[in-house]
Amino acid sequence: MTESLTLLAVVVLVAVVIAAMTLKVINQYQQGLVLTFGRYTSTRLPGLNFIFPAIQTLIMVDMRVNVNEVEPQDIITSDNVTVKVTAVVYYKVKDGKKALLDVANYRGAISQLAQVTLRSTLGAHTLDDLLRQQQLLKDDIRIKLDEHTENWGVEIQNVEIRSIDLDSGMIRAMAQEAEAERGKRARVTTAQGELEAAERLAEAARRMEGSPGALLLRTLATLKEIGAENNSTIIAFPMPLEQALTSVAMPTARIRPGGGTPTA
Repeated sequence: MTESLTLLAVVVLVAVVIAAMTLKVINQYQQGLVLTFGRYTSTRLPGLNFIFPAIQTLIMVDMRVNVNEVEPQDIITSDNVTVKVTAVVYYKVKDGKKALLDVANYRGAISQLAQVTLRSTLGAHTLDDLLRQQQLLKDDIRIKLDEHTENWGVEIQNVEIRSIDLDSGMIRAMAQEAEAERGKRARVTTAQGELEAAERLAEAARRMEGSPGALLLRTLATLKEIGAENNSTIIAFPMPLEQALTSVAMPTARIRPGGGTPTA
């Protein structure tokens, strides 16, 4: 009886070991490549799969979106400015057979290719392009990467430029340039304001020239403003400005002692 139980336990243990070697579970986000005697024979889908131990080998490949952080790259732009650029590449395996069998290490290959493409693409542009046209540059890098990785069974999903670092001297120069640009715009705005004010004043003068009453009202308004600032009281009698100036300019009559004709 004891020998029978021992034999049964051995058989069960061997069955468990064989089942563990022959039954493989592939997760939903994976694909399995089956190599029979070292040669590719089939691609297994997610779920429970059976393989022949010691004859077949199952290699898993991750089909999810992966992230590759590109190491900081020292780049010299076309206008001879040195910058340090960091980027991130998002990619996804579309064909597991090509990714595992045609490339020794597709992750390392994508990392090296991203560094070379980043330097060559950004180095052909100026610093202003790097700062102002990042979206166009990211699309350009993604297209160039995808042209190479398509034969590897990998699709480049997106490329993001994380940061563009400048040295302190270049930052100071850019700050001075921005300050000069703001000063130029301020002077232009002031000149435009002066021009518009002069045009408005000229138009107002032309309109008041043919209306003495309007000119007198404007004079009284000006006197009122002056009086408000100096705390003074102004009493004015409305009369045409020309008449007022004529009255002021009339010679004062003087009577000679003993009578006679008044003389000026």
